[in-house]
Formats: sequence, structure tokens, C-alpha cells
Amino acid sequence: MDWNRIEGNWKQFKGNIKEQWGQLTDDDLDQIDGRREQLEGKLQERYGKARDEIRGEVDRWLGRTA
Repeated sequence: MDWNRIEGNWKQFKGNIKEQWGQLTDDDLDQIDGRREQLEGKLQERYGKARDEIRGEVDRWLGRTA
């Protein structure tokens, strides 16, 4: 699945994302609003991981979501 589908259907995917990364708040998800870079930045902030590590996690999640 490509990120454009996530972005276009953000409201449907918010639950999946919150399931995967439970430290994200509803406010975080509203701020992210489907933008991948925003998601990665918030994940870095909440989990304290490196950007490359977060990007890999998001890629793996995206692969499972397809």
C-alpha cells in the first residue's frame, strides 16, 4: 500500500496506528493528519528512537497494512 491511501483515508487508519503505537494521543493523530513526516516526528518524540529506526517501523507497518 502506498502512503497516499493512508493520507486519503486517515480517519480509518487512525485506530490501526494507535493500536501499533499506543503512546500517540488523539491530539497527536489529529495534528499528524495523514502526513508521514509528522507521524515519524511524533513517534520519535514519544518513543525516543532514531529517525531511521522509526522510518523502518512505519515501512513495516505499511507493508502489513496492505
